Amino acid sequence: MSIRRVVATGTFDLLHPGHLYYLEESKKLGDELFVIVARDMNVKHKPRPIIPEEQRLAMIASLRPVDHAILGDKTDMFRPIEEICPAVITIGFNQLFDEEKLRLQLAARNLTPEIVRIGKYADSELCSSRRVVQEIVAKRGEPHGSGLKSRNH
Repeated sequence: MSIRRVVATGTFDLLHPGHLYYLEESKKLGDELFVIVARDMNVKHKPRPIIPEEQRLAMIASLRPVDHAILGDKTDMFRPIEEICPAVITIGFNQLFDEEKLRLQLAARNLTPEIVRIGKYADSELCSSRRVVQEIVAKRGEPHGSGLKSRNH
């Protein structure tokens, strides 16, 4: 009997319940969950992460559903997937992957994992890093280094 490997990917900045839901649902699809954490330098589709990549990796590695956590490749996002050779790749509900394009890119490398989009975690309004940052700013004021003067000075 072979082990069914699942790969989940993401930035995982400012961990929240949506991240945990994504990883728990991903784990249910196989025996072993590998999580590829995006490199700081490769995050271009949204603001750069607040938490450095090594800290994000350590946080993800400590979560119960995660069997293996690695940093993504600096130049080729498919290299770790080739090494892991998963049966399933999961995509978060808000990740910008075009599933058909991803299938074609994987097939070009002789990889044919099932692609599964995990639904949205609906039990918390604070289940996006962007919302967490907005809430922090709203409740605590502008972050240090924003260029704005603090109200207390």
